[in-house]
Amino acid sequence: MFAAAHYAALVVFVASCWGFGRAVLVRFGAPARPDVWLEAAMAITTGIGIFICVFQAFGIVGWFTPTVVVAMVALGVVVAIPQLPSWLRQVRMREVPPALSWLEKTGMIALVLLAVMTLAAPLAPPAVFDELMYHLPYAREVAHSGKLGIYEWLRYPWFPYNYNLLYAGALMVGNGNDVFPHLLNALAGWTSVLIVYRLGVMHINRVVACVGAAIWLGMGDYTGALIDTSVALMVIAACAALWWWRESPSPQGARWLALSAFFLGIAVGSKYQALTVLPLLGVFVLWHERRPRVLAVALLCFLIPCIYWYARNAIMTGDPFNPIGARVFGFTNWNASDYHQQLQDVRDHASLPTPLIWAVLAVPFSAHWKRSAALRAATVFCIYSLFVWTLTSRYPRYLVPSFPMLALTAAVGWQTVFGGIAAKLRQTMPERDRSGGLDRVGRWLAILLLVVGAGVVFHKTREKVSMIATTPEQREAFLRKNVPGYAVMNYLREHATGRVYQIALSEATYYGPSPVWGDALGPWRYSDFIIFPPADYARKLAEKGFEAIAVSLPTATYLEAQPGFSEQFALIYEKDNAKAYRIRQYRNDRAP
Repeated sequence: MFAAAHYAALVVFVASCWGFGRAVLVRFGAPARPDVWLEAAMAITTGIGIFICVFQAFGIVGWFTPTVVVAMVALGVVVAIPQLPSWLRQVRMREVPPALSWLEKTGMIALVLLAVMTLAAPLAPPAVFDELMYHLPYAREVAHSGKLGIYEWLRYPWFPYNYNLLYAGALMVGNGNDVFPHLLNALAGWTSVLIVYRLGVMHINRVVACVGAAIWLGMGDYTGALIDTSVALMVIAACAALWWWRESPSPQGARWLALSAFFLGIAVGSKYQALTVLPLLGVFVLWHERRPRVLAVALLCFLIPCIYWYARNAIMTGDPFNPIGARVFGFTNWNASDYHQQLQDVRDHASLPTPLIWAVLAVPFSAHWKRSAALRAATVFCIYSLFVWTLTSRYPRYLVPSFPMLALTAAVGWQTVFGGIAAKLRQTMPERDRSGGLDRVGRWLAILLLVVGAGVVFHKTREKVSMIATTPEQREAFLRKNVPGYAVMNYLREHATGRVYQIALSEATYYGPSPVWGDALGPWRYSDFIIFPPADYARKLAEKGFEAIAVSLPTATYLEAQPGFSEQFALIYEKDNAKAYRIRQYRNDRAP
């Protein structure tokens, strides 16, 4: 019932998004290559963007309330209902594809197995580091206040937070339910997988479509309320709309260009890394279109979803890309040491991307290379993305916006590689066995792989199902096991009356008091407090209204060994490798 209730709510939201999105897209006319399922995915993506823009507008003026959320969802459903019959006729009248070959059936079964594995993953309580450190805390503050504030106690108070506004809406109407944001993140993943699959079918073949969709489905993150997957959805949707623009006659094509720009605006308003795709796509657009009116409309559609975040930052801090533009525009809440520490952390996590996408290098040798202009364009996009990523971060997570396109293009490369191997094997086989012998071997190998895959899916799904917490007791046990410092932070949330400063427990920020200060970076950095003698930083914290500190056990051991620590701090709670101390100098009459 827990899963059914959540997925029923998700279906309602998807229907609402589709209603809004299709109402917009039907006015554009059919694309040059109509595809009912790709158009449905693009409609859902458009609807998601509309929700984000409306929530952002109400948040800017401070009127973002549960009533707005419920009214938007209800309105979307109302808009969807009269459109459903015509869409169902489109589904029935679509061209019936030819029967699946055994290889295509294998690919479809593998894709379904992977999809099943992702269904239970979003239903566990929040326990992923970044969602607990700032994604969900930001969404919670917006949900409580109804406005887009600056929460300086978060590590990234100036980030663009477009997709997080959906999480805020979910927290408003969910009566404290923080699992549904996971489903909103997963929705972005599933929708982008559908786009990848349909693009593969349209431009290459069903085998490549299955492999590309399976690669991206397997790489996606469906467990947390993050935003990398949503940015990837907007980027792949923008690329699909851009290709519809190239294939459509004017003036209809200009509408697809505007839609592509809108998707890119949502992406750039969700994460700075999406900015890296703009130079290439901008050159592509200017190469084919120079009419000022068309470009102005596209620019406007791009700016509507994202200009608020960048203009706010520029006006309030002088850095539109705060904090990553600090070396150019000047430091504000971060200092030079914070900046270099963050860059070093990125370098420490640098590594090669997953080998699943390495086959992109084989695409120019594919038989489809000369036949498909779309494939050539996609390959240029992938090579550009890898080049920029290599020059900048080499941090695999920062490549996620390009992963759907990389997965689809890599699938072409894998078909080229294995097709070449199969051709060589046929040449070495006796002539009488060339026609059927290799096929029989391939079928048995496919069956073996599917059996192994089914076993892995069963094991992983059972593991994910075991993480689902349907009662308060199960949730408490799960969080104590998976979130370091949860018990102590939760205790302080329930009992602290003054400010709380956490040390090395950023992962439990979401479960602590709201707000809770303390971080490795920013104005409340640890280095500005705990490097001093205990009497000095106890006085400094007390003067700023702090009542208690929450500390991880290794850090607590270090602090307790400092002379005079016990005279300044009194232990009030200890559990699960974390401790909470009361600051003895704190007085209740001090303003928090």
